[in-house]
Amino acid sequence: MRDASMQSWNAMRDASMQSWSKMMIDFVNSEAYSQATGQWLDTYLTMSQPFQRVIETTMTQALTRLNMPLRSDVISLAERLTNVEMRLDDLDAKLDDILSAIRSLPSPQQTAEAPSSNQAADTRAKAKAKEAH
Repeated sequence: MRDASMQSWNAMRDASMQSWSKMMIDFVNSEAYSQATGQWLDTYLTMSQPFQRVIETTMTQALTRLNMPLRSDVISLAERLTNVEMRLDDLDAKLDDILSAIRSLPSPQQTAEAPSSNQAADTRAKAKAKEAH
């Protein structure tokens, strides 16, 4: 009997939750709700703007007296650091290009060894020619 009453209770709860859910979805999606919310938000933002200015002015004065950076100071510093980071990335890319260009050039040892290896080959050829005579 207890299980039957719990099942009926759960069924009533589920039906109630579904009807409330459908009603709230319809209410929130209505034009009247949208207009009322828009008016409330407009009034709130209009009324809170003077308070925000007072708070911003007070915070600016307090931070200045405490020798702390302001929001504008932090934003300016972040912009400058971003600019420095971009320039460092550009320099890194240019250095990579220069390094790959330098690596593609023949080394001084290769240019110095090339004639001496040719001279050694010529000497060997002359020695073989003498042996053949």
